[in-house]
Amino acid sequence: MQTTPVSDASDVHAFSQEARDAIYHTIFSRRDVRSQFLPTAIDDAVLSRILTAAHFAPSVGFMQPWNFLLIKSEDVKTRVQDAYKSANAEALTMFEGEKRNTYQHLKLEGIRDAPIGICITCDRERTGSVVLGRTHMKTMDLYSSVCAVQNLWLAARAEGLGVGWVSIFHEHELQAALGIPQHIVPIAYLCVGYVSHFYPKPELETKGWLPRLPIEELVYFDQWGNTDLNQPLIAHLQRDQIAAQDVANRAVTPLPKKQSR
Repeated sequence: MQTTPVSDASDVHAFSQEARDAIYHTIFSRRDVRSQFLPTAIDDAVLSRILTAAHFAPSVGFMQPWNFLLIKSEDVKTRVQDAYKSANAEALTMFEGEKRNTYQHLKLEGIRDAPIGICITCDRERTGSVVLGRTHMKTMDLYSSVCAVQNLWLAARAEGLGVGWVSIFHEHELQAALGIPQHIVPIAYLCVGYVSHFYPKPELETKGWLPRLPIEELVYFDQWGNTDLNQPLIAHLQRDQIAAQDVANRAVTPLPKKQSR
């Protein structure tokens, strides 16, 4: 997707076209990485940037409920992987027929392949029991930590790092493996590292688990379920979804670096 140049006073707060294109490029080429990790170490300067990006995520009541637990120890990674294997064996039995066959051939973690694991958590008691913005929707703090996950993921992609979110755990077993107190909620165990390549499409889409849904079927107007394919927005959405995949296809090959003059 290529954005249009900023041209009038109403766009005074918009980024430059180059910066906007880079942001969309990052979003559309982000992938859940499981099997392409390289052993290359991540420099602390790079690690600092992606963690800082995560820390600058929005949070309900500005409570910043997250912590970032970094895992480099092979012994600890083994404990985490053991917790995954136990849950994954149970998960396999929950699917039937062709889904089960497909599931057992999917690689769904890179816990020991990635040079570092990052567990992002949520401390739901960080600022007390009453939190501005959480007074009625009690799960908003959990969603805040998820925003930190997304910030880190996109920053990592911009840095050339792959990220894989492993979610097949019993929560208490992951807490035990990482020494996380019972009142702290583990939100995401992320495998992070440089990779050999990025796929143009999510692996689950490529391997036939599920297709990407047409965006025009997911947009309602004014009331739930009220679709209107005659809305001018719909044509833009259809065009941009195609353009987004084109960006991802081209992202398989790194963008050429500008030559210095």
